[in-house]
Amino acid sequence: MPGIVTPPRLYIPGPTEVAADVLAAQTQPLVGHRSTEFTDLFYRVAGKLKPLLLTEQHVYIATCSGSGLQEAAVRNGIKPGRKVLHPVNGAFSERWHQVAVGNGCEAVRVDLPWGQPIRLEDLDPHLAAGGFDAVALVHNETSTGVMSDIGSIAAQVRQRYPDVLLMVDAVSSAGGVRIPFDEWELDLLLTSSQKCLALPPGLAFAAVSDRFLARAREVPFRGWYFDLLLLEKYFSDGRTTPATPAISLLYAADRQFDRMLAEGLEARWARHAQGMQLTHAWAHKHGFTLFPEPGYESPTITCIRNNRDVDVAVMVKHAKARGLVIGNGYGKLKGQTFRIAHMGELTPAQMEELFVVLDEFLS
Repeated sequence: MPGIVTPPRLYIPGPTEVAADVLAAQTQPLVGHRSTEFTDLFYRVAGKLKPLLLTEQHVYIATCSGSGLQEAAVRNGIKPGRKVLHPVNGAFSERWHQVAVGNGCEAVRVDLPWGQPIRLEDLDPHLAAGGFDAVALVHNETSTGVMSDIGSIAAQVRQRYPDVLLMVDAVSSAGGVRIPFDEWELDLLLTSSQKCLALPPGLAFAAVSDRFLARAREVPFRGWYFDLLLLEKYFSDGRTTPATPAISLLYAADRQFDRMLAEGLEARWARHAQGMQLTHAWAHKHGFTLFPEPGYESPTITCIRNNRDVDVAVMVKHAKARGLVIGNGYGKLKGQTFRIAHMGELTPAQMEELFVVLDEFLS
């Protein structure tokens, strides 16, 4: 049996494991956020962000969680009197709808069974009725382990409803799977630092199209902190950000993005997919079933149905006592499911170490 890992190794869907040298990068001395040293750091990180998000368009760095950029999306992308469509198939697509409602948007909610992916037929009757400025799609639903086919949806929405913006939450998938922003002609993609990018929490990143910025110019009240046109002005003028950013986290991002690009994106995606395959095999070996609809399982996080009626809380506690941390089900799925991440820096060998500990519990 593996020895106790110190500190605990994280197999939860965020925050994820952070490499020691990336953590250490945060200890560099602070500099002024209007200094030449910081300007060089900021644009160096932004330059590496573009290949990671597979875009040549605009990228932004925000000091917030991914939920902050959910707010930025609806504040900048929806004109007064127009609507945003929210298919809800899990806790985080539900949150995005709540964010839109909280910002006074006319947010049309389409409830889907949790565990089911989003499909065009879920959107089409609503978009066909007209009045929509955008559709808000969660690519990888962290609460259920379901990954929707956003590429196919985007192509069909583009063809049928060319004026509708495509806004995508990729918080638990960007950097973990291939999401070609430019190829899919997305308008906004948001993610955060603490999942597949394997950074400490506190930063969020976005790729944004020219089309989205053009729409933002038609929106009269975009707020201030999340006004993308203000972020664009500062970015394009060489002034980095309007407000003080998380400088220490950007040192970590600079180091981590180098590590990711050195490993190679395709190699990284393949490692996550291998972790998924190992996790699926372990689950099936022990008689568990997977929560997502077959064919839509996430390569970065596996949600396992508790069809064996084990005490999930006790299993989580057993693993944690041995220095390995897995996730209970999220929200209403607590106790009914459990979640094992295989994203970020986790390796196949580390996945096997976890399974030895879980085998011990199940035996």
